[in-house]
Amino acid sequence: MKFLFDFFPILLFFVAYKVYGIFVATAVAIVASCIQVGWFWFKNHRVENMHLITLILIVVLGGATLILQDETFIKWKPTVVNWAFAIAFLGSQFIGKKTFVQRMMESNIRLKTDAIWPRLNMAWVLFFIIMGVVNLLVAFNFSTDIWVNFKLFGMMGLTLIFVFGQGFYLVKYIEMDKDEETQSVSSDSN
Repeated sequence: MKFLFDFFPILLFFVAYKVYGIFVATAVAIVASCIQVGWFWFKNHRVENMHLITLILIVVLGGATLILQDETFIKWKPTVVNWAFAIAFLGSQFIGKKTFVQRMMESNIRLKTDAIWPRLNMAWVLFFIIMGVVNLLVAFNFSTDIWVNFKLFGMMGLTLIFVFGQGFYLVKYIEMDKDEETQSVSSDSN
């Protein structure tokens, strides 16, 4: 459910683009992002940083796209978002006691050593940088139609591949509880 909520503006952008074109899609994305942040605040009395950063960038770059009738600005948005996250994740290596990745994931998994968290965090930094570059390559070397398809399917697909790869990497470092180890050993012997 959260996955759909996070991608709600992108999905609406995609549908609006296919039906009405880039400028209507940009306006729809702005409105959808405002609704997304407003709804999250209404339900939780707080705003997620990712949603807020995206909202600010869609309003600024989407607004420039609409005012100047130039799709270049909206095509920069995924790159700026990815690079902003790269900077934030990189900064977390040096500011505070925990990296962003550790703060986001440690409530769900325990690792055998904390030395893995900075490596994982740097992998995300590199991923965000690469995604920003790839977006620019697609946005300015292919048609807008191809870019819109890439924005939804390509970026989502690359992100899922990266997350699965991260999961495979983490498997050998995950610390299991004694009960989990006992269940694992008993199921292996059956």
